[in-house]
Amino acid sequence: MADLKFSKDHEWVRLEGGVATVGITDHAQTALGDVVFVDLPEVGREVAAGDSVAVVESVKAASDVYAPIAGKITEVNTALPDDPAQVNSDPTGAGWFFRIEPADTAEIDALMDADAYQTFADSQA
Repeated sequence: MADLKFSKDHEWVRLEGGVATVGITDHAQTALGDVVFVDLPEVGREVAAGDSVAVVESVKAASDVYAPIAGKITEVNTALPDDPAQVNSDPTGAGWFFRIEPADTAEIDALMDADAYQTFADSQA
C-alpha cells in the first residue's frame, strides 16, 4: 500500500504513468458491508477535488464516492456494475472505480500516506 495515497473521504489514489486510479478504501468497504450496486462517473467529465462522482450502494447504505483530486475522468471500471462485490473482495485492486488525469499531481502529494490514513481511520471508529 506504499504506492497509495488516501483522502479523508476514504478514497485511495494510485498514480501510474500520469493517470491516477481511484477506489474506496478497505475501511470504507468494511463499513458499507456487501456492495450490491455501483454508479460510475461519465468518461470525459471534468471534476474538482471533493466533487461527488460515483455512488456505491450496499445492503446497509448508499454512499457517494468523491474525487480526491481535480482532473478529467479518463476511464471507468466497466466490470463493477456487473460484479460490484469486487469492491468488497479487492478494494485496492480489481474494485477500483475510475481513472483520472490529474489537473495537478501536487494534489496527490497532499493526500495522506498509509500510516496517516490508518491513524485517521482509527480515530473515526
